[in-house]
Amino acid sequence: MKTLFKSALFAAALFVAAQTQAKTIASDTTKVGKTVKKVGNKTSELAAKGASDVVDKQYKDKCGPHGETVYINNHSHYYYVNKKGHRVYLKKSELMDKKM
Repeated sequence: MKTLFKSALFAAALFVAAQTQAKTIASDTTKVGKTVKKVGNKTSELAAKGASDVVDKQYKDKCGPHGETVYINNHSHYYYVNKKGHRVYLKKSELMDKKM
């Protein structure tokens, strides 16, 4: 029983010592987190645009609110891909003429 108590006490002491030594640097983790988010958003945007180019038709004469490429899916819905890689659906009245 003594050895069991000693080993449990030793394990608890090691656990507490390990927790007090583990520290994170806040500035590095926020920089890494922001960079990871930017890379993920760009990857998602490129993947969504690539899939839209292959599967859906491009609307040649019209563009989105900020000059984005407008796609037409098989249900005749108009959309563009934003910077986060999400499809933003538009009404036909929201489409703008392309400036040439």
